[in-house]
Amino acid sequence: MRTVLKRLPLRLHSCLLVFLVLLGGCSDSANPNVQQAVPSPDRSPALLSGLLPSEEVVPAKQLVLGFSQLGSESAWREANTASIREAAEEAGITLRLGNAEQDQQKQFEAIRSFIRDKVDVIAVAPVVQTGWEPILLEIRQAGIPVIIVDRSVNVEDSSLYVTFIGSDFYQEGVKAAKYVIDKMRHHPEAIRIAELQGTVGSTPSIDRGRGFRKLMEERPNLRITMSAPADFTQSGGREVMRTFLQQPEEKWPRVLFSHNDDMAIGAVEAIREAGLVPGKDIIIVSVDGTRRAFEQMVAGNINAVVECNPLLGPLLMQAAAEIMAGRTLPKRMVTPEDIYTQELAAMEVANRKY
Repeated sequence: MRTVLKRLPLRLHSCLLVFLVLLGGCSDSANPNVQQAVPSPDRSPALLSGLLPSEEVVPAKQLVLGFSQLGSESAWREANTASIREAAEEAGITLRLGNAEQDQQKQFEAIRSFIRDKVDVIAVAPVVQTGWEPILLEIRQAGIPVIIVDRSVNVEDSSLYVTFIGSDFYQEGVKAAKYVIDKMRHHPEAIRIAELQGTVGSTPSIDRGRGFRKLMEERPNLRITMSAPADFTQSGGREVMRTFLQQPEEKWPRVLFSHNDDMAIGAVEAIREAGLVPGKDIIIVSVDGTRRAFEQMVAGNINAVVECNPLLGPLLMQAAAEIMAGRTLPKRMVTPEDIYTQELAAMEVANRKY
């Protein structure tokens, strides 16, 4: 190009430069009607078509995001935190993270520290869904937008937060129930079901239970006879399942519905201790989709797992950037998820990212 320009007369040289500048201004990247695809990893929440504009958002200054994580109680939660850390670093966003260790008051303390530090956006993964109006009003008075992540909040004024990013926990319970109904379709006799609930008052525990029970109501031979919270932990699942199996043998459950994988893995240990074969003597369906649960399915100990995608980091960072750019977001953004059985586990286990 330089050689060609040197050979041109000065007047043509200037005209050609003007033409090249105008041509660059007509490219797709400058056309607001042309969306630029944003590459994202397979099965990432960023693949949600239609939820956010697809063009990459570059903040005018380095964005500061304060994130109150509810704890580190499970493999799912650890993967969720890792996803948010990695996505913040990749997006060039400064992340200030506080771990509440399952304590709502610690979440409030972290949020107030974010307010004092004048972060640009606050994101919260709530321990429980109630009691949030006062602290959300404090955030509003500080003029900081809020994103709710993973678990929802129960507030009368939904304008206290911009958007919710996470799973449809009710549908996860429905998917688990459909699997149990299909699995036990050739058993007309009364089937006893045990339920391992998560943290009391938490959105996933409430909604997964509601979805599961809704379908069970339509099957009178399928009855939940045992139900207790185990706090989403492996040790909790083991201890609660032990108490279930301390009942007389005629009361033992034929099916176990666990609100997450860690509790299901703990239950597998207790079932073996009782001299039973998990996955055969007691059918087990769980929620999360961790690699450890897939390994348990491959071994035959867990029968099915409903996926709950923890890799919310890319979508959270994009949402934060969109807010700072003044764009409007949908009130709820739900991640795509599936259900996996033992038959599919061997093919999928190597693909699990958490």
